[in-house]
Amino acid sequence: MTPSISDLPASPCSQPHHETTTDDTIDTEILIVGAGPAGAALACFLGSYGLKGIMISAAPGTANTPRAHITNMAALECLRDIGLEQEINQVACSGDQHMVHTRWCHSMAGEEYARIHSWGNDPKRKGDYETASPCSPVDLPQTLLEPILVRHAILKGFTTRFDTTLLSFIEDNGIITATVTDNLSRHEYRIRTRYLFGADGARSQIVKQLNLPLAVKPGQGLAINVLVRADLSHLVEHRKGNLHWIMQPDRKHPDFGWMAIVRMVKPWNEWMFILFPTKDFDPRANPSREKYLQRVREFIGDETPVEIVDISKWSINEIVAEEYSRGNVFCLGDAVHRHPPLNGLGSNTCIQDAFNVAWKIAYVHQGLASPTLLASYSTERQPVGHSIVTRANQAFRDHADIWDALGMLNEDVESRRAALEELSAVTRNGQKRRRALQEAISHTCHEFHGLGVEMNQHYSGSGIYDADESMPYALRGKAAKDPVLYHEPSTYPGCRLPHVWLHKTVPGKPVSTIDLAGHRTFTLFTGVGGESWKIAAESVSKELKVPLKACSIGFRQDWEDMYYGWERVRGVGESGAVLIRPDRFVAWRASAALENAEMCERKLGEVSRSILGY
Repeated sequence: MTPSISDLPASPCSQPHHETTTDDTIDTEILIVGAGPAGAALACFLGSYGLKGIMISAAPGTANTPRAHITNMAALECLRDIGLEQEINQVACSGDQHMVHTRWCHSMAGEEYARIHSWGNDPKRKGDYETASPCSPVDLPQTLLEPILVRHAILKGFTTRFDTTLLSFIEDNGIITATVTDNLSRHEYRIRTRYLFGADGARSQIVKQLNLPLAVKPGQGLAINVLVRADLSHLVEHRKGNLHWIMQPDRKHPDFGWMAIVRMVKPWNEWMFILFPTKDFDPRANPSREKYLQRVREFIGDETPVEIVDISKWSINEIVAEEYSRGNVFCLGDAVHRHPPLNGLGSNTCIQDAFNVAWKIAYVHQGLASPTLLASYSTERQPVGHSIVTRANQAFRDHADIWDALGMLNEDVESRRAALEELSAVTRNGQKRRRALQEAISHTCHEFHGLGVEMNQHYSGSGIYDADESMPYALRGKAAKDPVLYHEPSTYPGCRLPHVWLHKTVPGKPVSTIDLAGHRTFTLFTGVGGESWKIAAESVSKELKVPLKACSIGFRQDWEDMYYGWERVRGVGESGAVLIRPDRFVAWRASAALENAEMCERKLGEVSRSILGY
């Protein structure tokens, strides 16, 4: 008998989230494949709406190596929405203590070539970061992030099974049946679901079976992660930083370890040495553990005891899917965007993918929006994926100018040594080389202070209503000149809601606009003279049965704009309105109140129905 929608539980809020049938098939509303940052975050976000399901992972458990580690403000705002920011900050390393610099040096214990402030710690950029978000970037290895997310997902109702591999899936009359296997018992069974999510990483079986078109550019080679235990606390007092590029142009090097990036995993006794091989290195080669240990010791530069914990290889890819979904199958995270870790965009983009699609699935599943809303996920997030893949790979290419200035690109050790010595020479060539190094180092600010690429994301399409705008969206000011470096807060439809601290008339604890919005509801901001919008919001919410709250900001309103921060960024008049989606992106705005509450209600209803796909 062909399964139908009616075969599945009608609502995960009122029924068991999965049921085992007699033919070895489990019924569930949602199946997430992958329990990394993308899949586990998605389960957390869906769980916050009361949705339940199953999450499987082919891995034996959560991440056993640090992998991603920079957690930026955009991702933290998503996790803040479900109350996880405090728990994350308790286990993370703070940005102002552990992410102060990026350094280029001969060894961890040796001479330094140059350094640059990073991640909001440049005195000239601190204000940009502080005004962009109520959150602050942190260093949080994936080994610590994933257990937090998985535990929260389980508590919210997602059954989680590791050592479980997806083999294939079929779709029939809107029902997806996935065949999976338990890696330990080799027992195969089926999971029948309404929605399937491919968060299964760079070798995604779901992307492969869907045959999603991939935009692939030539990769930039191989990298080797060597995780070590080594107490370097005696070195870090004057070397605090998130990344340490180590280059030894005056010495011979093995093919597997031309140079390295060293990053702290746990202060200050666990470190990741990311080794970059030469172009002549055979990727199939497996140097001995002793050789890796010797190279790590050379990069440290003193007699510090070292223990290798893990060695793994990975490819530097430049790949993005041209579409993220087909029907009720949605792909996110590394499954659809693969790139080097530069700019720290990887897991952050995974989390934001999940935050975007979660509210749409929840609203459609609960009958609050049309299924057509789901198409906006790919429309909105694919351009973001393309931009971050491009940026991360460009950041990697930008380092070639530093390597050249230090002599690392020369073939033989004699010419490399001569180039390094020339940096100190009182000659025209020495001056030229020093200038080249300075310019190349300065340009890496696009990697280490790329606030714009993190926060300037702009959506368009059916999930946004911009028909009332007189001009197309465009960045302005410094952000227009350098959209990678600078963030421009804006309420133009499709932009991230600007962060502004607000107060009460009788001062108390301030609240961010970020915290007034989100939390699974639409939010309408208005101001003095905008009472009609608040009345309209209440009516539209009742009519559409959609959670929509409204508040006013301004002199003697619900919230006081004491520093006039909201007035500077709101983009509308005092009586205007700004409508924010549950994912805290601006959906629509009106420059002023209309003639009466009835007209405001009619307009707000029209806008809301459009965004929800009706």
